[in-house]
Amino acid sequence: MGLLLGLPVLLDLALVWGPALASVGLSFTSWDGIGEITPVGGQNYHNAVTIYPPFWPAVRHNLLWLAFLGLIATPFGMLMAALLDRQMRWTRFYQTALYLPVVLSLAVIGFIAQLIYSRDYGVLNSVIGRTDEPIDWIGDPAINLWAVLALVGWRHVGYVMLLYLAGLKAVDPGLKEAAALDGANEPQTFFRVVFPVLRPVNIIIFVITVIEGLRAFDVVYAINRGRNGLELLSVLITDNIIGEASRVGFGSALAAILLAISLGFVVTYLVQVLRGDRS
Repeated sequence: MGLLLGLPVLLDLALVWGPALASVGLSFTSWDGIGEITPVGGQNYHNAVTIYPPFWPAVRHNLLWLAFLGLIATPFGMLMAALLDRQMRWTRFYQTALYLPVVLSLAVIGFIAQLIYSRDYGVLNSVIGRTDEPIDWIGDPAINLWAVLALVGWRHVGYVMLLYLAGLKAVDPGLKEAAALDGANEPQTFFRVVFPVLRPVNIIIFVITVIEGLRAFDVVYAINRGRNGLELLSVLITDNIIGEASRVGFGSALAAILLAISLGFVVTYLVQVLRGDRS
């Protein structure tokens, strides 16, 4: 038993936490990946927040990404799960149609975005009749992020719907019947009786949403390498560590900042949840 538990823990420490801690250590150096590792203290962090132009737009885009998934896509997925849980006609078809995008990788969705939003041959301009004066959905920094978020939200809705649907199937029907006998309507029953019971599912979905919002990379990199209005922290990390710049130390500082932001959201929420469980 100890071996079965210890081996995965060792692999996790070696493959996940080891590189993560190494990145934090390298963030205080000016290493280029080849030469000598030279300590520079907190200079990389200072340069990132003061003189690196793409940094703050990338932070803003990541937070906007997270807000869109958390405040729009997640509630919509929950709504779809609540509707499908009522066993309406064609429920299986709707479940399959909504879940289908989940099996697609974000890189594939990025290529789909090019087919839909391309200024010259995109489907969307043809559908809305803008072939004479096509809209540059990908090239216009004012709208390209929202266009990408629409596709990412399309995928996230299916994932959230599946998790909530599984949670709703496990809710005791007696709770709904008791609420109905007390005179509660369907919205009151869901938000005051069913939703609190789904606390474990809510925690999982919150963590997944934060991870999806902050680690976003594949879609924007497949579209235009995360530039011209689609800058994200993950793209900046990649460009600095494995790009032509070869600034491993500076890229590691950006990675440490992204890690701190992620842990800030997750740890704060989990601490509140644990306190609520104890009380």
